[in-house]
Amino acid sequence: MKSFILIWGGGDLASGVALRLQRVGLMVLIIETLQPLAVRRSVSFCQAVYDGQVTIEGVKGQRVDHFADCEPVWRSGSIPIMVDPNLDLLNDQKPVVLIDARMKKKFEARSLSTADLVIGLGPGFVAGENCHAAIETNRGHFLGRVYWRGSPEPDTGIPGTVLVYAKERVLHAPQAGVIKTKVNIGDAVVKDEEILFVSGAKVLAPFSGVVRGLIHDGLEVRKGMKVGDIDPRPETFRCWTVSEKSLAIGGGVLEAILTLEAVRKKIWET
Repeated sequence: MKSFILIWGGGDLASGVALRLQRVGLMVLIIETLQPLAVRRSVSFCQAVYDGQVTIEGVKGQRVDHFADCEPVWRSGSIPIMVDPNLDLLNDQKPVVLIDARMKKKFEARSLSTADLVIGLGPGFVAGENCHAAIETNRGHFLGRVYWRGSPEPDTGIPGTVLVYAKERVLHAPQAGVIKTKVNIGDAVVKDEEILFVSGAKVLAPFSGVVRGLIHDGLEVRKGMKVGDIDPRPETFRCWTVSEKSLAIGGGVLEAILTLEAVRKKIWET
């Protein structure tokens, strides 16, 4: 078996990374929790946890229950997704690259011996401390840049501006409770249309547009959690394709992997 790359997290940014790596012939395994909270589910491989499989831009992700099930999935050209929130897999297997793509945005200590190369996405990572290399995830001039020293930019808490909307695009849970969605990703909505309920409390569209993201129906959420994303542009193709941000971050990850000769040799050895 070839050496594999483990991506911890299967949200939209992690999925853009997975696509870039899979397309150049690398074997990727995505690790997720039992109830992923991705909002842009239509472009997130973690959706396979709920549905068994998902296809993003022609690449299939398939849920597996055991590491032994990964090899036939890789042979088919697909990406395995496994539920393992505590990374128990590392007790028996060592990936050549571990990519922490959970977007926690705060520092968490991590041993650098878990993989030959540990890569962290975004705020909360310090190269040389809890990762070997960190990737910039903030939009702007440095998006996708690889840091072998230091850290990515701090979290701004402000989504990227689309037309004249920024933070207004993101829908948040008004209270803790269980989600009940009223629309689907890709649907056109008008201002003040009901998008979802959180234990009876309405969440309305802040403006007319397209539902680009929506958390999985039936999940329990906490107050203030991100639960939806409205795009003011009328086109729906953005709902089904990974973003330029995801691809830029994926390019940075690929650069980091290819920079180290020892890692290059391992991931392409037969």
